[in-house]
Amino acid sequence: MHKLPASPWPGLFQKAFAVLGLGFGLFIGSAAPAYPNFWFSDSSRLGRPFAKDPSVIRFGGRYLMYFSLPPFAPEQAPAPAPRGWSVGIAESPDLRQWRKVAELWPEQECDQNGLCAPAARVWEGRVHLFYQTYGNGPRDALCYAVSRDGIHFQRHPENPIFRPTGDWNNGRAIDAEPLIWRNQWWLYFATRDPFGRTQMLGVATADLRRPISRTSWKQQGSGPLLRPELPWETRCIEAPSIIIRGETLVMFYAGGYNNDPQQIGVAVSQDGVHWQRRFTEPFLPHGRSGTWNESESGHPGIFEDDDGRTYLFFQGNPDRGRTWILSAVEVGWDKEVPRLLRHSTKFPQVP
Repeated sequence: MHKLPASPWPGLFQKAFAVLGLGFGLFIGSAAPAYPNFWFSDSSRLGRPFAKDPSVIRFGGRYLMYFSLPPFAPEQAPAPAPRGWSVGIAESPDLRQWRKVAELWPEQECDQNGLCAPAARVWEGRVHLFYQTYGNGPRDALCYAVSRDGIHFQRHPENPIFRPTGDWNNGRAIDAEPLIWRNQWWLYFATRDPFGRTQMLGVATADLRRPISRTSWKQQGSGPLLRPELPWETRCIEAPSIIIRGETLVMFYAGGYNNDPQQIGVAVSQDGVHWQRRFTEPFLPHGRSGTWNESESGHPGIFEDDDGRTYLFFQGNPDRGRTWILSAVEVGWDKEVPRLLRHSTKFPQVP
């Protein structure tokens, strides 16, 4: 764990843009797109806003967001600096104002090329963090760490603790999504077909009463839970994020590779294994031309607060990935059917 001072750039950019009405136009040197009322990013790695893959929890009297940070540009890198991706940690008192408080850098042999795409769950007074290795192609797999304060993590000595098997995938596991349901850990993941072309979803389960290890997991199903079928999903379904609504599991997922554009869809399940799409069109599409997220609305992270209100965090950009920022919308419900709230007191503008 590397506890670092928060970068001043996100707050300074946001205040300046709010006053000048220039969005990202000043920064990327192009026509100024519209931007959301709430956003967070980090410029410490590249000198420009770049943060991806949000996962939000409430823990220890504040909100914590875990997110992915890219490799350092040479001119930005401290000594020593990791050569690959890392995980950032930000805290907030209100879900709107965020401050980066720490980073997780590579510590184990398996993550020396990088780690990213964190997903956090609170259980029995601790934060359980699942994340992936990055930079190893089909050998990337899922890792696990535990924390009592949400900042300092003890990593599992057996990492990586999961990679898929079966002739329907190439053995890669990314985009972990842990769920505690029916006295089990449910570990959702994205993988690819044997040729490495199509991204799709799988799941494994483990007994909640026993310590997690490599041998804990039992893979469910004989093939992918969801694979791309709709035109807007192109060749990729990834980044599952799941909330329990009564007896129904509701999954927000990313369709399309980065900047395809990636957009967010919804699927539902009664047993955790068999899933049906709730909509044929994206629940949260990418923005129209000239908006902050015209290249993507992707990698969802659904979060339910203590008061029962739910918020969908996601990543977007207007420049095909030169920058990345994180934002959120509030989600309302008609039983298990989600809908975007366009007049939220926390997030008043729907991107």
